[in-house]
Amino acid sequence: MGLEINREKTRIVDLKQKGASLDFLGYTFRYDRDRQGRPHRYLNVIPSKKALKKERAALRAMTSSRFCFKPIPALIEDLNRNLEGWAAYFSFGYPSRAYGNLNHYVRQRLQIHLRRRSQRPYRAPKGVSLYAHLRQLGLRYLVPPRRSGRLFT
Repeated sequence: MGLEINREKTRIVDLKQKGASLDFLGYTFRYDRDRQGRPHRYLNVIPSKKALKKERAALRAMTSSRFCFKPIPALIEDLNRNLEGWAAYFSFGYPSRAYGNLNHYVRQRLQIHLRRRSQRPYRAPKGVSLYAHLRQLGLRYLVPPRRSGRLFT
């Protein structure tokens, strides 16, 4: 196939050593303490910081001021499609913390985007939280696959 090993990037990592981790294909592999306080450790597989940073950059670009003309349902549909693809790839392992961070980031970016769209400040309808209002508009939030068997609620 003509593949060659890059000597500068290739290394052997002993994950059993304290503090050792390996970033590979967007995931970080490392051994962590047991959450129940038992003496053994488990292999934790989470989305890498670089993968999260790249996804936040994509979400930031989708909600930038360049797209203030786009109708909100179309924007939310694009965001859902992007998040669904990202979540499908990173559903392996323990992505719940990363999902929570991305859910918060999407809410934050949409709030900024909605306020930027008009000269008058945007507010959710009276008696409805921003979280519930965005759900009414069609935004789906990421949920860990182990709890529900699906990626969105």
